[in-house]
Amino acid sequence: MNRATAARNAIYFLWFSISLFLVIKTVCSHQSLNNYLIFKHNFLNVTQQLNLYVQQPEYYYDRNHYGPVFSLLIAPFALLPDSIGVVLWVFFNAFFLFLAIKKLPIKSNLSDYILLLCTNELVGSSLYFQFNPSIAAFIIFTFYFINTKQDFWAALMIMLGTMTKLYGIVGLAFFFFSDHKLKLISSLIFWSAVLFVLPMAISSPAFIVRTYRDWYYDLVAKNTENMSSEMQNISVLGMIARVFKINNLNNLAVIAPALLLFLLPYCRISAYRYTRYRLLLLASVLIFTVIFSSSAESPTYVIALTGVGIWFMNLKRPVTKFEIFLLVLAIILTSFSTSDIFPEFLTKNYVNPYRLKSLPCLIIWLKIICEMLTRNFEAEERIVNAS
Repeated sequence: MNRATAARNAIYFLWFSISLFLVIKTVCSHQSLNNYLIFKHNFLNVTQQLNLYVQQPEYYYDRNHYGPVFSLLIAPFALLPDSIGVVLWVFFNAFFLFLAIKKLPIKSNLSDYILLLCTNELVGSSLYFQFNPSIAAFIIFTFYFINTKQDFWAALMIMLGTMTKLYGIVGLAFFFFSDHKLKLISSLIFWSAVLFVLPMAISSPAFIVRTYRDWYYDLVAKNTENMSSEMQNISVLGMIARVFKINNLNNLAVIAPALLLFLLPYCRISAYRYTRYRLLLLASVLIFTVIFSSSAESPTYVIALTGVGIWFMNLKRPVTKFEIFLLVLAIILTSFSTSDIFPEFLTKNYVNPYRLKSLPCLIIWLKIICEMLTRNFEAEERIVNAS
C-alpha cells in the first residue's frame, strides 16, 4: 500500500469511525437521544395523525420543525429499536454526505481533503443526531445532477431538501447551469406533487394538508424564537446583533444586501460554462445558506464548512498566505471553537456570546464573491487542460 492510499484510507476511517464510536458510546451509556426521538416521532405522529409541531414532553423536549415528507426519510430507522435506529441514522447521514463530496468534479485527493476538513463538524452534527449532513448532500447532489444533465434527479434533490427543512430550496441557485431548463421546471412540478401526496399513504390527505399549514405557522414562530435563543442564530445576523448590541435587528437589512452580493456574480454569464466558476457558486451557496439563517446552530456548520473546503480546493495554485490564514481561521474559530480542545474561557466569553463561529465563513464568502467576479476562468481551464 502506497502512502497516498494509506492517507486516503485513514481519512475515510476518521470520517465514519469517530461519529459512530461516539454515538454507540451514547447509546451504551443510556444518554439522551432527544433529537433522534424528535425525528422518530415525526414519523409516528404522521401515522397517528397527531400534530407534528406541539411539544411532547413525555417523549422528548423541544419541538419538531421538519415537514411531513421527513417522516418518509426517517421511517426505516424509526421502525427499528432506538439503539439500532440511531446508529444507522448517523451512518446514513455521514455516508450520504461522503458520496456527495466524492461526486464533486475535482481530483479525488482534493475531495478527500474536504472530507478531512469537515470531519470535526460531522462529529458535532452526529453527536446531536442531526440531519444537516444530508441537507449539504442534497445541495451538492443538485449541483452534480445539473452538471451531468440529469435534471429530473436534480429536481428530486431540490424538492426533498425543501420539503423536509426548507434549506434545499437553495439548489435553485444552479438553475442557470441547466441545459434543459423546461425539463427541470417540469420535474420540479412533478416531484413537488409526488412528495406532497406521498405522506398521505401513511396518513390521510386532510391531515397532510393541515400539517403544511401548521408547519408554516411553526416556522414563523421559530424564527421569532431564534432571535433570543442561546443555541440558535449562530449567524452573521446574530453576530451583528450581539456585537453592536442591537436588540431588534431587522434581519432584512442584512439579508437584502447579502442577497444582492450573492446574485452579483450571475452577471458573468460567459463564466457559467467553467467548472471552477460553478464550484465557487456551490461553495457560496453552502456558506450563504448557513451564515444568513436565523435557524443556524453549531451543528449546522457542517454545511458551511463543506463550502469552505470546496472553495479552498478550487483556488488558483499556489495559494496565498492570506488564503491559508482564512482556512486556518475557519478550522480554529468555526470548527474547533466549540470543542473541548479550544480554551473554554474564549468560547464562553467571546465565541458563543458574539456568534463568532460565523465570522471566518463570512470573510471567506465575501472572498468567494470577489473571486467569482474577477478570476479569469477561461485561462485557468486552459492551464488545467494543458497539464
